[in-house]
Amino acid sequence: MDLYTTRFGKVEIEADDILLFPSGLPGMEDLSHWVLLADAENEALGWLQSVSHPEKAFAVVSPRRFLTDYQVRVFRSEIEPLQLTTAHNAQVLVIVSKSDNTLTLNLKAPLLFNLDRCLGRQVVVNDDQPLQYAIACQSTQVRKSA
Repeated sequence: MDLYTTRFGKVEIEADDILLFPSGLPGMEDLSHWVLLADAENEALGWLQSVSHPEKAFAVVSPRRFLTDYQVRVFRSEIEPLQLTTAHNAQVLVIVSKSDNTLTLNLKAPLLFNLDRCLGRQVVVNDDQPLQYAIACQSTQVRKSA
């Protein structure tokens, strides 16, 4: 099936690629069908793309690429809709934002996935995680050498 997006143009997806967010995302409760897309230029980066709204896409990464000890602490009722048999089967991604020249990760409200059942949910963690965790941007600087 063809998915038309404003950021990526036409993307070929399978029906099995579509993830259901039964409650939508906070502020976008009516958007319940999403797909995860790989970024062609950065293997660490992915995109959570709305199936029904071509202009809605969020940059996402694994938080453990930046914080190896990051853990999601939520009430069991928060993950029950994902139908996980064990929390270890959950895939965790966080939304990346840009403010000025700084990239930040939303560690307070990660995205949890049960990829076996094509289910997703954004949750708010119980512990004290930052809403905007700044990560270093690798900028290339050119310096005259001769």
